[in-house]
Amino acid sequence: MKYVLITGGTSGIGFAMAGEFLERGYGVILASSSRKNLAIAKRKLEVKKSKIVKSTRYIITIEQDLSVEGGAERLYHKAKTLGVDIEILVNNAGFGLTGGTESINIKDDKKMIQLIVTAPVCLCKLFLRDMYEKGRGKILNVASTGAFQPGPYTSTYFAGKSFIYSYSRAIRQEAAVRGVVVSTLCPGTTRTKFFEKEGLKTPIWAMSAERTAKIAVDGLMRGRGVIVPGIINNVLRLIPSEIKMYFVGVLKK
Repeated sequence: MKYVLITGGTSGIGFAMAGEFLERGYGVILASSSRKNLAIAKRKLEVKKSKIVKSTRYIITIEQDLSVEGGAERLYHKAKTLGVDIEILVNNAGFGLTGGTESINIKDDKKMIQLIVTAPVCLCKLFLRDMYEKGRGKILNVASTGAFQPGPYTSTYFAGKSFIYSYSRAIRQEAAVRGVVVSTLCPGTTRTKFFEKEGLKTPIWAMSAERTAKIAVDGLMRGRGVIVPGIINNVLRLIPSEIKMYFVGVLKK
């Protein structure tokens, strides 16, 4: 059986993608820093999977914090000890910070950069070597529509996603000649807990995590380079950041 390793797979788009892959016959490995969230996610997925085939081996969890130095390397080695065929890597883990750059705690910014920039790069490097040896494999790096423009008051987050967008497009060209697909998902506003955590109301045009996940997995399987889910997100990514800031002000509680 082939497996998919999903970081940040216990909620939101990551959890929804886990369900999508299960339905397509893949086993899933969920990675998260929270043992509690891993247990909850696994139970939910087991209920979903039991409707197809009764086997808990399809769902594996790994507890690992990727926001600390060396976390990506430790996750890789934990995954290797499982002895399963990891066909797909999904770099999805992340969180956002809002506010003026001078007001955001430096430690928090460093932690976010480690999680959304450094960890995905390290995991790509490590898993690409394995995939090159097999001559097959897929990587889906989750960026954002925020990758296409600067983001005032979300400066580090948008910049980090811009890095992942550029990095993914570059290694896609390298990997293509080795039989490996690298795709970049750029979701827009999605109905997850992101806005709630940042003290904002979720916009009415937000796409569901399940719909986003289906489009993402479909795009990956078709070998698409950049995946932007939905017409609205494709339009909104072209709107200047100055106009978007108006809506952020409107959305604040």
